[in-house]
Parts: sequence; C-alpha cells; structure tokens
Amino acid sequence: MFITFEGIDGCGKTTQLKKLADYLTKTGKKVMTIREPGGNKFSESIRELLLDKSNNLSPVTELLLFEAARSHLVETVIKPAISDGVIVLSDRFYDSTTAYQGFGRGLDMDDVIQCNAIATGALKPDITFYLDVPLEVAAQRSGNREKDRIELAGNSFFERVRLGFRELAKMESHRIIQIDATQAAEETFAIILSHLEGRL
Repeated sequence: MFITFEGIDGCGKTTQLKKLADYLTKTGKKVMTIREPGGNKFSESIRELLLDKSNNLSPVTELLLFEAARSHLVETVIKPAISDGVIVLSDRFYDSTTAYQGFGRGLDMDDVIQCNAIATGALKPDITFYLDVPLEVAAQRSGNREKDRIELAGNSFFERVRLGFRELAKMESHRIIQIDATQAAEETFAIILSHLEGRL
C-alpha cells in the first residue's frame, strides 16, 4: 500500500506521517517512510540542488529535477517495497509537483501531468491526505527557521499552491482526503485513522 501526505510547509504532514508510521509499526505492519524529493542518495543530491538558495532555476528546470529525483525513487525504492508487501508512507509525491509547479509556477498543466506520469510509471498513491492550513498558521508553525529556495517564493505563490491542492482534492476526491489541519495534531491523526479503517 502506498500512502502520501501533502500540503504546504508547516501544515503538519511530517508529524502525521511519523504518527502513522509509529502506529502501523506497533500493529505489526512492515512500514517504510520516505520524503520527496529525496528518499535515496541520488534523489537527496537533487533535493540539495532544488532547495539551494544560490541556484537560480527556471520553472521548467525545477520541474524536470523533481521528476528525475522521483523517477529514480519510484524505480529503486517505492515499487520494490510495495511488491514486498511494505506499506510505504511518503512525505509528498506528484500532487506536490502539480500544485507547486503547475498552479504555483504557472507551467502548462498538461505538461506537468505528463511529466508526472512518465516519472512514476503510472504509479498512484492508494490514498493521499492533504492537510490544509492557512498561510499564517503554516508560518507560525514553521517558526524562525531559515527558508530554502522554494519557501522564499512569497505568499502569492503559496496561495496559488494551496488553491491547487484544494482543486486536486475536489477533482480526485476518491483518493485525496482533505483535512482541516488547524486542529490539534491528535485530532487530525484520529481523522486519518478513521479514513484508513478497513483498508489496511
């Protein structure tokens, strides 16, 4: 099974992924947690390039780097793990690319979708949790930590990204579960478990 967590930085997706991983491990399930971009040595090296503030990347270059990292991760980590019966939990997947590079950067949506399909070999998450929070809540949670290249894109960019995630949740409501993540972490986690009941 393949479960992904999506949302803008500060929404709580990493926290919820860790909570679910701990829960599933305690119930005897085989679990793997990964992040995008990243998840293995090659993809982590691309992550460094993407987030480095000294790199002035065009939206197309950004898109293709994300897809290169994703393609390698899918081929070498995600698909083999799923084949072995492991539940794979990912902090971001291709929905982030659609929201960030499609809605956020304004790239042609058909091009983004096609690149996603090529990079994943048509692999889709079984269920995706989109944790929705306003920008001001995300900013408060992120605190004063130093921002990376993408996080410096500005509020108007992230409003478009958030709108993108919401549109995707409407379009694929059978897969993407939108959750109001402004509530306490335990309440959010309870909602996540309720949607997984009977599916694991």
